[in-house]
Amino acid sequence: MNQTSITFILAHGAGADSQSEFMQFMQREIANDQINVITFDFPYMFRRHQTGKKSPPDRMPKLIESFSEQIRQVNTDLVIIGGKSMGGRVATMIADDHNVDGVVAMGYPFHPPGKPEKTRTEHLADLQTPTLILQGTRDPFGKPDEVAGYQLSPQISVEWLGDGNHSFETLKRSALTTEDTWRLAAQKTHHFIIQATNS
Repeated sequence: MNQTSITFILAHGAGADSQSEFMQFMQREIANDQINVITFDFPYMFRRHQTGKKSPPDRMPKLIESFSEQIRQVNTDLVIIGGKSMGGRVATMIADDHNVDGVVAMGYPFHPPGKPEKTRTEHLADLQTPTLILQGTRDPFGKPDEVAGYQLSPQISVEWLGDGNHSFETLKRSALTTEDTWRLAAQKTHHFIIQATNS
């Protein structure tokens, strides 16, 4: 197997596009001679760029189709998909259907902030694709005590980033800076990709 046979497709979250600082950092830190990292924008982001007006995210079927099209365009042997928040959620919803090699969700939106009863976890119980969820311990979309109570597939591994919020940003008093935490998330992602594609 050659050194460029792994593709990692990384989708953005609801609020910021593929050119955001977070997305660019992750693409830069995770990519190497072995892993090609691809980012893309969902259709509603293109509309935002064209009109200059904020438009809400597309409905889930359109998000799924857009992400699926990215997968269909990849011609490498091994494919990992993932994303930040909403992008990661979409990735977990389509992973089994596309028979990808793994999923990485960065800041999974387990529920809307302040609405812990509105969970987005039903499909996670039966997910068959190896999955890494990276979550900040201060994430209002899903904190450690909440996530501990969810029924998650044994294929899912949740790793916590201390003091991180939904974008893995830390507090001034935290042991790790935001950049340190972002780099740690990239390292954990890199390690997971290598493990998933070697199994």
